[in-house]
Amino acid sequence: MDKTSVIGIILGFIAIGVGMVLKGVPIVTLLNPAAFLIIIVGTAASVLIAFPTRIIKNIPALFKILFIEKNEINVYELIDRFTLWAEQTRREGLLSLEGSMEEIDDPFLNSGLQMAVDGQNPDFIRDVLMEKIAAMENRHAEGAQVFSQAGTYAPTLGVLGAVVGLVAALGNMENMDLLGAAISAAFIATLLGIFTGYVLWHPFANKLRQKSKQEVKIKEIMVEGILSITTGESPAVIKDKLSSYLSSKEIANMEQQSSVEQEGEYVAEETK
Repeated sequence: MDKTSVIGIILGFIAIGVGMVLKGVPIVTLLNPAAFLIIIVGTAASVLIAFPTRIIKNIPALFKILFIEKNEINVYELIDRFTLWAEQTRREGLLSLEGSMEEIDDPFLNSGLQMAVDGQNPDFIRDVLMEKIAAMENRHAEGAQVFSQAGTYAPTLGVLGAVVGLVAALGNMENMDLLGAAISAAFIATLLGIFTGYVLWHPFANKLRQKSKQEVKIKEIMVEGILSITTGESPAVIKDKLSSYLSSKEIANMEQQSSVEQEGEYVAEETK
């Protein structure tokens, strides 16, 4: 589970709830069926109108991405793996990677290595893999755009809900008690529209974009690693090249992790 998504939503609701109590507004005021109908159903209707069926059908999968943490490939292990493959291919040739491919679960990496083993031109391999990355980015952008548009529609529908409520309120001008309650209810729609737009939908879109960027980075590391092995670059050069995709902190963590693993191997050898 993606804990940050869950924690963020809980904090958002707590902020609104506690804020209303501190302002002296009863929580039950939020229980306004008309406001929920206008904001939630209205936003859903707007999204359905704005996007084709093929994108709408992906919305459940998008929520799954938002709330379930994907088992991402460890970048440090990926770089170490390419370094080992570079050493292997220098000793035994590219065809020796066929045995290693059986252990790979990632279809993208498997496809790239298969082209390398088949002796395809490096430029051809790069073009094919980069096209796959571009297609993936387009799919991800479409998904993020759904939530981004929902975040744009919801606040505007909140204003619409307030206008509808004020029209109803103006029909009770002769009764001040009913007028005050109607005006209060009218602005609940605005509150819900702004809340869902800027606490839910826009943040959801941003999280999808961030997850997409991370996945693209990992796939770009794979592309460079595959091409470097294909052109026969040394393991040290490949490690330095792939490490350029990492921040200085990530590089330090990778080196620390490698040193710990080496110490573990040394201790294991000593105990034999």
